[in-house]
Amino acid sequence: MAQKPKVDPHVGRLGYLQALVTEFQETESQDAKEQVLANLANFAYDPNNYQYLRQLQVVDLFLDSLSEENETLVEFAIGGLCNLCPDRANKEHILQTGGIPLIINCLSSPNEETVLSAVTTLMYLSSPGSSSHPELTAMPVVQCMLRFSLSANTRLRNLAQIFLEDFCSPSLVAEARSWRAHSALGIPLPRTEAPQQP
Repeated sequence: MAQKPKVDPHVGRLGYLQALVTEFQETESQDAKEQVLANLANFAYDPNNYQYLRQLQVVDLFLDSLSEENETLVEFAIGGLCNLCPDRANKEHILQTGGIPLIINCLSSPNEETVLSAVTTLMYLSSPGSSSHPELTAMPVVQCMLRFSLSANTRLRNLAQIFLEDFCSPSLVAEARSWRAHSALGIPLPRTEAPQQP
């Protein structure tokens, strides 16, 4: 495991978060990057940190990490975005900087947690009945949610059903069901892994 960043305990929250961002940018160790990104994703859960994380451009750091080949980094990055989305300013930043396609790409991850966070993030970015960002409910996304709604994984099935019921019109869902060329059929369902023993 990577060591905790050497931070003066008196630097405060912003200073601590800045040290994490700096460590992420400077370290060569994949383990350290994973640990730091996991820490940042956890800090993103607290609304008191939203302003600091915006100031340190952590939203962009998470978005950039969605393109990594390392599945663990992608998992923590989408988890962090999911945690930041309830905030309107963070949500707008993600929508305006082209984050939607990156998040949609996470739907095809083999990692169950990545897929669950991606579905939840898309729900946070959507407004029920809203068509301001039609790519959130584009046909491949709706078809993917239809497949997920049939999953044996209860969490994934329930999230997909909520997405279809709350964020898609009945006519859109019906159209997705009727399409012959199911573009989402090639997207594999995520692996369900047993929790690893420490």
